[in-house]
Amino acid sequence: MSDRALQDDVIRALADAPYRKSAAWRTRGLADPDRVERFARFLARHFYHERVVHFFKYSRALARVTGRMPDAGAAIRYLGDLLQYEAAMMVVEAGPRIWREDPESGGEGAGSEEWSAPETVEGTVLLELAYDLPVVLPELLRPWSEVPQAPARSTKLLVARSPRGRVAVARSTDAIAALLGLADGRKTLAELAHGAGLEVRELEQTLHGLVELGAVRFSTGS
Repeated sequence: MSDRALQDDVIRALADAPYRKSAAWRTRGLADPDRVERFARFLARHFYHERVVHFFKYSRALARVTGRMPDAGAAIRYLGDLLQYEAAMMVVEAGPRIWREDPESGGEGAGSEEWSAPETVEGTVLLELAYDLPVVLPELLRPWSEVPQAPARSTKLLVARSPRGRVAVARSTDAIAALLGLADGRKTLAELAHGAGLEVRELEQTLHGLVELGAVRFSTGS
């Protein structure tokens, strides 16, 4: 086993509690099990704390209004949407990613012009909200005395993660939602265009944007 493979095995043990208890790990005898368990819990506390603080920074800004953590602040109309948005961001960011470059790949976002059989990437999330959160999010992190309000209008947001773990949010449409539901890696572009109610050229432009976000990949391409 190479040094890198050994390092990866230790990292997996620290991050994966069932693996730490497995015979595959314990028979390696690389470290004292109790010390590994304590260190793994230490890392988990910091790992999750930092991410909760980062991804729930918008709702946390509302604590000054309620005098407590804002998940109980019923007076804030868009709070349910806000917590749903922040939870989706945290879950999407936690998904798998590429840690090392494949020398035979064209890099992130690369692809052939001869695309076929697009597929929605696992972990992509579509949010249907009652309030237009993108309008209010920047205001929450600025100084304010009265609670910033989000417009009450139906809003669809797409949350996706690139292969290297970059999380992006974009406004979605009914056509994009239909496209993501249909893209199963088997349907052709013509079939997807018909199902989503788009012209083929319009579909290709939409797919370019979805590939950049990390929401769609293709079964062929460089």
